[in-house]
Amino acid sequence: MSATLLLVVICSNLIIGILLGISGISGFLLPLIYVGFLGMPVKDSLALSFLAFAVSGIIGAFSYLRSKNMDLRLALFLSIGSIPGAFLGVQINVLISDTLAKLLLYLFIFIAGLSLFRQNKERTDVDASSLKILHNNSMLILIGLLTAAISSLTGAGGPILLVPLLASLGVNIRVVVGVSLLNSVIIALPAVFGYFAYATMDHLGVLIISSLIGITIGIITGAKFAEKVPTYHLRIFIAIITIISAVYMLVTLFFGT
Repeated sequence: MSATLLLVVICSNLIIGILLGISGISGFLLPLIYVGFLGMPVKDSLALSFLAFAVSGIIGAFSYLRSKNMDLRLALFLSIGSIPGAFLGVQINVLISDTLAKLLLYLFIFIAGLSLFRQNKERTDVDASSLKILHNNSMLILIGLLTAAISSLTGAGGPILLVPLLASLGVNIRVVVGVSLLNSVIIALPAVFGYFAYATMDHLGVLIISSLIGITIGIITGAKFAEKVPTYHLRIFIAIITIISAVYMLVTLFFGT
């Protein structure tokens, strides 16, 4: 086990944790770093990534709850749908190709990012259709199920879908991040147990500890920093990350790395 590998794992989780704490987005970068840059086996990479999602979700959600940036009703009904959705995503993984699953995910992210970026000012109201969705518990459960299924299927992490989607419906952006971080725990836990069962790398325990150190420090730092970022700027920041990420992943999908 090289010191360089451990350093990259710690630093990657630290940076990703900070971005997650601020925006709720960027978790999908972890499996890309593990597989593409470090050359780790896919199942080991997803196991470590979903573990980081679970830990960052717990710490981040607690931080946002303390700062009163959490909608527990919204989180509850999304999570009710996410529980079966997370298991469903694993099951349907064998029914469609990885390429098709990734294509659908990246296109969804790109469209959601554009929708969010086009909102040139902070919304102070919610239109009738958005309000109907936000107050419809069945619709929230369905959203939770679908986003969890896609996330567990692709390893992208829940917030990258929920953050732009909920923000585009008019939910306060800080509440969106808090709810999405909590929801990511529900999505990550089934995947953690599933992927660790197939992990094959030696010294995996050392990698787990390194990952947890980086992600813990990062998510705490990011959550604190998010309070100092103006809501409008945070919205634009999330939109830019979303669009750039989607374009990058689409290019990678079609042309390779």
